Amino acid sequence: MAPTPWEAVPKHETYFVLVTGANSGIGFGIGERIIDEFLSTRSLTSHIVVIPTTRSAKKSTETVLGLRRHAKEFAETSGLLRSRSGPSYDPKDTTRRVHVLSVQLDLCNLLTIRSAANQLISSTLSSPEGDADFFTPLNDVKIPRLDAVIFNAGIGGFTGLAWGKIARNFLIDGFIQATTWPTFKAASVGDIVAPIPKDNNTVGEVFCANVFGHYLFGHALLPLLTRHADATDLAPARIIWESSVEGDWGCLSLDDIQGIKTERAYESSKRLTDTLCLTAALPACKPYVSSYLSGDPTEKTTPPRIYLVHPGVVQTTLFPVNAFMFFWYRVVLYLVRFLGSPWHPITAYNGAVAAVWVALQEQSALDAVGAECVKWGSATDRAGNALVKKTEVDGWGWEGRVQGKDEDDITGVSRRAIGRRKGAVDLTDEKLIEFQALGAQCWKEMERLRAEWETRMN
Repeated sequence: MAPTPWEAVPKHETYFVLVTGANSGIGFGIGERIIDEFLSTRSLTSHIVVIPTTRSAKKSTETVLGLRRHAKEFAETSGLLRSRSGPSYDPKDTTRRVHVLSVQLDLCNLLTIRSAANQLISSTLSSPEGDADFFTPLNDVKIPRLDAVIFNAGIGGFTGLAWGKIARNFLIDGFIQATTWPTFKAASVGDIVAPIPKDNNTVGEVFCANVFGHYLFGHALLPLLTRHADATDLAPARIIWESSVEGDWGCLSLDDIQGIKTERAYESSKRLTDTLCLTAALPACKPYVSSYLSGDPTEKTTPPRIYLVHPGVVQTTLFPVNAFMFFWYRVVLYLVRFLGSPWHPITAYNGAVAAVWVALQEQSALDAVGAECVKWGSATDRAGNALVKKTEVDGWGWEGRVQGKDEDDITGVSRRAIGRRKGAVDLTDEKLIEFQALGAQCWKEMERLRAEWETRMN
């Protein structure tokens, strides 16, 4: 294998990030934004390797080329990059530090999960040819580690609009609430999938695509996510789960953790994601989390950290509506943002701000704000300026502790009171204890399912 371009720089000046479901929507926006912010904030010799996953080789090629086009345009038009480099600035010097490789992954097919992980760990990746003046050709290169994985891919399971509920939702709750926490989405019930081809055993389809497939993939990637004793110049790797602004207490039932019996399978999967991530550092969950993140027991290692983000309300094709409705939906979203909603980034690029912020922040900065205990949301002000905002979680609050109203001393859009769900109640000690217990039960069940399905795959 030929030397890679990033081998000439120190490890701490290279960054390897994988994004699932990155061929369109929020995933592609994450790819664009993380390239921009990395180039704008890191040293002028640092390299970034972005690994988008898609479900086909064709989509992988299109995604790689699309992110390259974005990187080239940003390098040629960014005044910040030009000012950082001085009068001798050459956009080609910038784009040659951006590398995009892709693997194929279907989260509802456990064999492709194993195959993708094995390719990343034990095999090599290559990039499609083209634009060699701006991008270094990569053939059969090995990925030495992953600094962050962003679990973004997912499905909604929606079938359309429940027309009879629309007027009621808007009239009773108002425009902002109805477009942030809508109750008029129609979804099918009982969708299942056989995640191992030619095997009759099934799981909930939305659960598998949004949670379980990622859960298995994260465990399979541990060899790349685990820091060894000699990696003293590297921060712990990060597993960043993309959730949703939706998902209240009633969305998730332990008797139906896969969301098969409910028409709120999507919301159930996101509530499960919230619960797993926010309780991952709790003592009650430690036996199950340690089992999930365990690497080689004979070696002293540092496991990855788990973080939780959401994109706010972004207009994507996740929800199926016709072109006419799609246009007016966009108009309504901009109107709601103008009326003061912080949770309407609308564009995928703005919706990516929270995931990219968590991915690129210094570890000391994340630790200083207790980032593992917060659901970080992509938000905007009325003018559409993107920012990161703490999000209230039913049963957890904003930081996993009971807080008084006098603690909300932040100004502007970031205030806790701004963008709060109608009917939300202040966190109590009793509700927090109940949420913590729920977390331990969810972790226990996920580890049981992981063992069961890994045995089937073997």
